[in-house]
Formats: sequence, structure tokens, C-alpha cells
Amino acid sequence: MSDNIDSTIDIEGNKTEQGFLLNDTVHSFSWKDLFVTVKDRQTKQMKDLICDVNGSVGKGELMAIMGPSGCGKTTLLNLLARRNPTSSAKISGHTMVGGSDIDNSSFSRISSYVEQEDTLIGALTVEETLKFSAELSLPSSTSKSERNDRVQLLLNAFGIQEQAKTIIGTPIRKGISGGQKRRVSVASQLITSPKILFMDEPTSGLDSTASFEVISYLKKLARRNNLFVIASIHQPSTSTFELFDKLLLLSKGRTCYFGPTAGVGTYFNAIGYPVPLHINPAEFILDIVSTDFSHDDEVGAFGEKANSNRTPTERLKYIHKCWQESEQARTTERQATQSPDGQNSTNMKLLVEDVASSRPAWYRIVLALIHRSFIKSNRDVVAYGIRIAMYLGLAIMMGTVWLRLHTSQEYIQPFINAIFFGSAFMSFMAVAYVPAFLEDRSTFVKERANGLYGATPFIISNFLIGLPYLFLISLLFSIVAYWLSNFEPSAVAFFNWVMWLFLDLVAAESLVVLMSSIFPNFVISLALVAFANGLWMSVGGFLVTPTILNPFWKYVFHYIDYQAYVFQGMMVNEFSRRNYSCGSSCQCMFQTELASQCQIRGSGVLQQYGYAEGRQGKWVGILIAIIAVYRLFGWIALVLKRT
Repeated sequence: MSDNIDSTIDIEGNKTEQGFLLNDTVHSFSWKDLFVTVKDRQTKQMKDLICDVNGSVGKGELMAIMGPSGCGKTTLLNLLARRNPTSSAKISGHTMVGGSDIDNSSFSRISSYVEQEDTLIGALTVEETLKFSAELSLPSSTSKSERNDRVQLLLNAFGIQEQAKTIIGTPIRKGISGGQKRRVSVASQLITSPKILFMDEPTSGLDSTASFEVISYLKKLARRNNLFVIASIHQPSTSTFELFDKLLLLSKGRTCYFGPTAGVGTYFNAIGYPVPLHINPAEFILDIVSTDFSHDDEVGAFGEKANSNRTPTERLKYIHKCWQESEQARTTERQATQSPDGQNSTNMKLLVEDVASSRPAWYRIVLALIHRSFIKSNRDVVAYGIRIAMYLGLAIMMGTVWLRLHTSQEYIQPFINAIFFGSAFMSFMAVAYVPAFLEDRSTFVKERANGLYGATPFIISNFLIGLPYLFLISLLFSIVAYWLSNFEPSAVAFFNWVMWLFLDLVAAESLVVLMSSIFPNFVISLALVAFANGLWMSVGGFLVTPTILNPFWKYVFHYIDYQAYVFQGMMVNEFSRRNYSCGSSCQCMFQTELASQCQIRGSGVLQQYGYAEGRQGKWVGILIAIIAVYRLFGWIALVLKRT
């Protein structure tokens, strides 16, 4: 990796050229008496996931959280990052920056989190991913050239400059490797210039050489910028392990050791478990504190039988007891409770204020999100490409099934059937948008947790980017199906149809946004959206006319059914301006004033359904209100639901 650090990042003093206040005067990030307790599903008893964990890390230090699988590494990391570690958990304890307890909003602005799973937008290239991270995080005063310089710096530093123009990868298009995705995830968080960096398994998917290079670069960056870097890591190589300044060793949610990485061998030697020569110390201590795969009558991976007398369970209890009674533990607790002096408190306030003012303006965030979504939508066929093909297939099917309908009374019901199919099934097929929105939502959740933006810019950009694509779908579908089926042959009627279909699709997609925001699970969202559309079909006015619909369904659901307004709008559009012949027998199915001429005025059909003419403006207004309510409730769900 590159050893050069850009001048806008590596600057001594209070501020960089881009307005960032560095941690020169904030000396520690500490935590005290951390507990996470949940109710065991089997025993119904309270169980500690994290128990009485203390510690601190200094500016420019790189700390590792290690332990066996399931020991609480990620739970602790989430707790330190002020993220909800698990639902329905009882949490207690304090985390402090420079000895000061700052609010969660300020904390999210000065920290960043690299998750274990790479939540990246597959349709973007590596370079675009970093560029959009810069646009969403760097202040508006930062010039385009400065942002590009920072992007190029990180591309070179993480060894991914050769993949700059390669897409991340989608289920349909192959992109970069898993290890390269990991590097992109780390780089995209560093571009925001965080003061505290949390990383969950940053070397996951990397070979030993790449792992060493990533951690080595992070250490250099931490030293030069006085960052606090905390990473959970699983079984690093010896060379990678030695790069960390501090180690917090966990097992069963309790501290087994906290202190300098270089001192771990001395400590375990003092309590009776010396690290063998020529053995990776990380592997040895993980084996010593693990009980998951050890039986009480078996030796450990390094030939040690629980100190000849202790079972693995007893050994772990002994290690926990040794730590609790050690002078090192008492020192750690004292360091975690140190109060800041007045100068440091002032510096913390300046830090929070400076970081808050360094965020881009909200409208720039919206524009960046729209730009990013536009690129994604154009490249990712799942978002709109497949849907456009699907709707065109649906249009061809509709146009050929209801082919060249005539203006005679036996075709009145087929016309009505075609209107219902063209409106109800178009909105029903909006379920295809569920996976694309869930991907966007997962990106939003990650970026919101890192303090980049809130639910409002996300909802606004998501709504605006969908409008041109939904209009294109409505227009293409109508061009094929409308004329093949021989609806009212006039430009006014055609564009009225397009308008109703467009509003129908916008409402249907807004319903997807609402359901997927409340229940961010693919299967559940899909089922609920399908059920809701089935309900709207049943009470919309086609299967049972509003004049005879059961009062409960009519007054509770019919009037809030967006499909009902689309259906009656299309009905008025078709039948208000057409007459239909009664045939040679002159036996008219609908009695109107034209019966003496063996014709049926289309308004007679509307009267049978209880639809009045001249109310299209009112129906459009109601549809817009329904769309707004769906989006508003979706916004509320995103605000309240933090994961």
C-alpha cells in the first residue's frame, strides 16, 4: 500500500484545509461498566452477553477485540459504537470521548463503522462508490478536485486502483472479489475522515498479506491523524496481530485480558499459561479461552491439558478470576473513569460543532442520492430493467387477448375487464420492486448509522428517481396495449389513460416502500404487498360494484383504495365519450336516452357502477394524497426503525 498520506489528511494543527478538526486535544475514548443482558429463550433466565467490560484507547492507537466465536466481539463493538447490539437487550454502562459523555447524534458524526458484511451498491464501480461517499460526507466547500484527490489516494493506498472502473458486482453481473469488496468498504468509511473508526472483521476475506497491508495502513493513518481505531478480529497472523497497540480479549462476554498487545505473553505466563515458542500468540490465547470445542478430558490444540488439573470450563473461570483480581484490571477501571479537565471539555464541544458544520447541505445530499440511484437504475436490471420487460410482455398479452374490441354492446364487458386488468394487475406487479428497495434501504441504514444523512433525503430521492422510470413504463405499456385493444381513439383519452396508469404505479410503488420500511424482510414484504393489492382488487369496484358493496368493506377500505380511483378514472375516460350499438335485435343491455336509436350511451354504463363524470380532478387529488400518506408513513417507519 501507498505510504503517502494526502496533505488534506496529514496536517498538524487544529484544522485541515477542508475544515476538519483533528483529535490533537482529545486524548482518549473510554468505556466503563458495560453490560448487555438478554432473556434466554430456553431457560427464560437473564443472560449476560457482555459483563462488566472496561477499557480505553488513546489517540493514534489501534485496538483489537478478540475472542472465540460467539464470545461477544460484535456485540461489544456495536455497544462501543452506540448501536443497538441486539433487540430487547438491557444495556448499561458509559462510553466517553475524552472523558466527556456526548449525545448519540454528535457521536455518530465523529465516528464511522465498517460492518462485517459489505453493504455496497453492486451496480456502482469501485471509484464511483468512493466518490459518492465523498459527496455524502465532505462539506459543500470541498472542491471536486479535492474530492477526486482523496478518492485516488485511497484507491492507491488500498491497492484497488486497477479495479477503479470495475463494478462491485450484482447477482447478474460479476464484479470484484470478496477481498476487494472488503477493502472498498474500509476505504469508503475512511473517506469521511472519522475521529473514531470501528471495524467488524476488517480482514475478513483477505489473505494474510492483504490483511497485513490493510491493518498496516490503518495504523499509519491512525498515528498521523490521531484517530481512535477499534476492530474486532478473528485469529490474525502473527505479523498482523503485532500491529495492534492494544488487545481486549473476551470469552463468554467477560474480559480475559486488556492491555498492550506486546504484554499479552507476559500476562498469561504470570497466571500459569506461557505462550509456547514459535507459536502464533493470537492462536494460543484463543485456544486457551475457548470452551466451545473442548471436552473436559481432552488436551488443547497446543498439547496443554487445562494446566494438568483444570477442565476447560474451570480454566476459563480461573482466567476470568485472575483478570478481575489483577492490578491491571484496577488500572484499566481507573483510566476509564478519569474526568476531563475544563480545557478538554471545551475541545470536545469544538470538535462536535466543527464536525457538524462540515457536513454537506441537505439539498446536495439529495442530489447525490438521486445521481447515485440514477446510475444504479440504469445498470441494475433488477430495479427497473426487468420490470420494463415484464410490463411490455404484459402489454402484449393484454393487447392480443383484448384485440380490436368493437363498439357494440357485447364488447362493453370485455372493455371493462381490460380496464380492470390494465390497472389492477399493473399495480400488483409492483411487488417486483421489493428486492431493489430493500437493497437501497440496507445502504441507507448503514449510511445513516454513520451519520451521513437521515430518512428525509432518502425518501425524497427515492421518490424522485422513480418518477421518470414509472412514467416510461406507463407510456410504453399504453402505446402497446391501448391501441391494440381499441380504447377511445383520441389523443386526450390516450394521455388520460397514461396519467391514470402512472398514478397507479406511483401509488403501488409507494405501498412497496411503506411495507418494506416496516418489515425489511423480502418474504414478509412480498407477502404483505401481494395481500394488500389483492384486498384493493376485491374492494376496488370491478368485482363488486360500489353500489352493492358490503358497507363494511365500502366505508373502511374502498375509499382508501388507490386502485378504486384509478379504475373509475379509466372507466370515465373510456365510456364518457363513446356510444355502443345494441345490435340487429335492438335489445339494449343498458337503457339510456339513445335506446330508441338502438344505441347505448357510455354514461349509462358509468351510472350502473355509480360513477359520476366531472370528478377526475378530485380523484387525482385523492390519489396524490394516498401516495403522500404512504410515503409519510414509510418515512415514519424509517425514522423509528433504526435497523
